[in-house]
Amino acid sequence: MSTAAPTDREKPNGPRSRKGAATRARLLDAAKTVFEKDGFLEARISDIAEQAGLSHGSFYHYFDSKEQIFREIAKEMTDLLNAPLSTAIFIPSSTAPPRERIRAGIRRYLESYRAEARIIGVIEQVSRYDAELNSERFHHQQRDRDRVVGSIRQLQALGLAAPDIDPAIAAHSLGAMVSRFAEMWLVQGLVESDLELAAEQLARLFGNALQLRDRPRPQDAPDDDDADGPRPFLHPRPHQG
Repeated sequence: MSTAAPTDREKPNGPRSRKGAATRARLLDAAKTVFEKDGFLEARISDIAEQAGLSHGSFYHYFDSKEQIFREIAKEMTDLLNAPLSTAIFIPSSTAPPRERIRAGIRRYLESYRAEARIIGVIEQVSRYDAELNSERFHHQQRDRDRVVGSIRQLQALGLAAPDIDPAIAAHSLGAMVSRFAEMWLVQGLVESDLELAAEQLARLFGNALQLRDRPRPQDAPDDDDADGPRPFLHPRPHQG
């Protein structure tokens, strides 16, 4: 399946100018269009270059192979789908309770997935038989998964989540629930839903699995000394009345 450039060609070092960066971006956009239309196996480097308005040889100035440019697109899509972690769930200025923030994050995730469902469907398909791509995606997501694991631990320490849940297992399994549902709904068409219902239901399942509370029970409330330190996920709503 290899489409690598000739071995006597020096590997590209990436664009060194604004023009080079723009050309590289054109190739990525063109490749995304071609992969969406033809799938990975049928896509050709000549088609990508033509879509970008470049010569076939120009491709190899920026990328070694079809596999390389595809994996870069996959990383971009992973970053896009993980963006709600920073824009909804981990945003420091938010004062919303955990359940509301999780729902907002899931909703934005589904919006992004729906907008890019065609290329994400190709990526998911290739990942199932390309072990290297699957491994790259897994490790690329590791930082964000670690943030979720740490936040679940904080929820537990503050008495806002069940203390007997393993944070790593919860983060991986609940994340898989959301991503697999999105694929079944938006790529495979196996589920019927609308955005608001899907976000609400997934957030409810997520919150129920962690047994989330908006505020701790009195016996679970942390001491002042235990509550010190950064709270990237939590800004519990103060008690009213």
